[in-house]
Amino acid sequence: MHNEFERHGVSATVAFLRDYSIAPCIGCEQCRTDKTCRRFLDGMHLLYPEIESSAGLVLASPTYNYNITPMTKAFIDRMYPYFNFTEPRPGPYSSRLADRLRVAVTLGICEQNEASEMGVTMPALTDPLRPLGYKICDQVAVTGHFYRGSVREDSSANERVRAAARSLVHELRTSTS
Repeated sequence: MHNEFERHGVSATVAFLRDYSIAPCIGCEQCRTDKTCRRFLDGMHLLYPEIESSAGLVLASPTYNYNITPMTKAFIDRMYPYFNFTEPRPGPYSSRLADRLRVAVTLGICEQNEASEMGVTMPALTDPLRPLGYKICDQVAVTGHFYRGSVREDSSANERVRAAARSLVHELRTSTS
């Protein structure tokens, strides 16, 4: 996917969540007033500036027991500081990321051959991004892969991923013209 962005002249930063230590949200809600997570000073604070400056996001996760990985869940949960809430609770809310167009592609991978075996992987990746202000331009479910790196040999899956990258590039370019 990164190569597809480069081919279209779009700058991209690749961040593998496994390379960051991201503590899971504990629901203290201090970020509602602080507008950042002050409870944990961890890898998420390295990613917040990237999130804020980027118009596009590709969020991918293998399926773990019918769901996204704990690292991916922690990343999504730790985006909670971007919400603005009103009182009394529950009240309307908005996202500070909705200040401009933001586009996302979600990608789920599982070892089973049927997408239904992914359980809630795709909604768990996609649904939290919408209220944050992301327009989902594509969702790609890749099945039949267990071994790390095996997707590289799957020409059909690679073409679907490249098409998703082109869709993201198209959305970004259309919005800025």
